[in-house]
Amino acid sequence: QPQLVESGGGLVQPGGSLRLACAASGAIFSIYTMGWYRQAPGKQRELVASITSGGSTNYADSVKGRFTISRDNAKKTVYLQMNSLNPEDTALYYCNKAGALPYPWGQGTQVTVSS
Repeated sequence: QPQLVESGGGLVQPGGSLRLACAASGAIFSIYTMGWYRQAPGKQRELVASITSGGSTNYADSVKGRFTISRDNAKKTVYLQMNSLNPEDTALYYCNKAGALPYPWGQGTQVTVSS
């Protein structure tokens, strides 16, 4: 049974940084485009960054230039480096396949940006 486990969230002040990680187990990982999603209270889940199996990346306009997605296929892990965080980045962050039938969603990791 595929499982995704996100980690690395927390409380950070505006302008701060966090690095999220998502480890996949029981899942085929390397051939899929993987993405980081987020869901803020009262809003729909949105894709903020994705990375193909070959390492090509794509970002939502709201995070472009501040977030960097990367992956380690040997470790079946995808990362999200988040810099210059602002309160609008506050959300529950998830990872999953992008552009393909998703695996079961993990529990997510909460990111809260507040002074």
